[in-house]
Amino acid sequence: MMATAVLFDELGGPEALRLEKVRIGEPGEGQVQVRIDAIGLNRSEALFRAGGYYYQPTLPASRLGTEAAGVVEAVGSGVDDFTPGDAVSILATGINMSSHGIYGDRVNVAARSLLRRPDSVDAITGAAVWLSYLTAYGALVEVGRMNPGDEVVITAASSSVGMAAIQIADHLGAVPIAVTRTAAKTDRLLRAGAAHVLAMDEGDLVERVHALTSDRGARLVFDSVGGPGLADLARTVARDGILIVYGWLDPRPAPLPMNWPLNIFGFGLNVVTDDPAALRRGEAFINAGLRSGALKPVIDATFDLADIADAHRHMEANGQLGKIVVTVQH
Repeated sequence: MMATAVLFDELGGPEALRLEKVRIGEPGEGQVQVRIDAIGLNRSEALFRAGGYYYQPTLPASRLGTEAAGVVEAVGSGVDDFTPGDAVSILATGINMSSHGIYGDRVNVAARSLLRRPDSVDAITGAAVWLSYLTAYGALVEVGRMNPGDEVVITAASSSVGMAAIQIADHLGAVPIAVTRTAAKTDRLLRAGAAHVLAMDEGDLVERVHALTSDRGARLVFDSVGGPGLADLARTVARDGILIVYGWLDPRPAPLPMNWPLNIFGFGLNVVTDDPAALRRGEAFINAGLRSGALKPVIDATFDLADIADAHRHMEANGQLGKIVVTVQH
């Protein structure tokens, strides 16, 4: 069987991406073959394509991508939990994207990378929800033990994870304080559920967070930026709070904050995905939120698979609010 895959042969910009027909075999032991209907884009994939990720792609003909939704077409030996026709989401964390990336119209993936997709969840939602919402849930609920009334500072608030964190904090009665580069997205972030929006170019962030929290600081600070600003961001944390760092959008060194006492947690999604009980709790929490409407992925834009380079250009323009999704026509 032939499938279409997105490949790149050299490090560079979105123009490096190309579509190619590749041969796909039957799923192996523990694998499932999925017809992909929608792909969720993540910032890590742009970094990977450009050589800025924490590991380098194997070139040429490197693949990329970790998140999608579709329908099971075949199952390999040893797979008992899925059958052809099942609607699923793919969350292929912990893979080597060069060889196992899922950008394409059909892939073989490990069955452990699949989540069941309820009938009420369409493919676009199914491709947009799991990485973002499990990251926010795992950090804020499993690690941060977020409570009603807790002030929560959320950097890169307009990203898909940032939007998920705003919704989850709002849903649980916390006070989401959205931090964004400029005031251009303020109204949309407030409509998304942020209690307050702080633009980085409108004054001292530390002073403004302390003003909003009666000088206590925030009990939770959820950061994906890192870099030199991390030391200042740490000064917004309450004495009994925690700074949770889950990304490195700023690749420059992040100096160790020197205000003590300070609790810092480096969060990776494996905190949830490697713990079956935590994953069950997260899956139940997010599915319940989707059913009730309390949680709903914000879709910034959709592109066709043939326009994957344009989708990456849109992502790198940094104007998005929420998730970019690529749809696949069959």
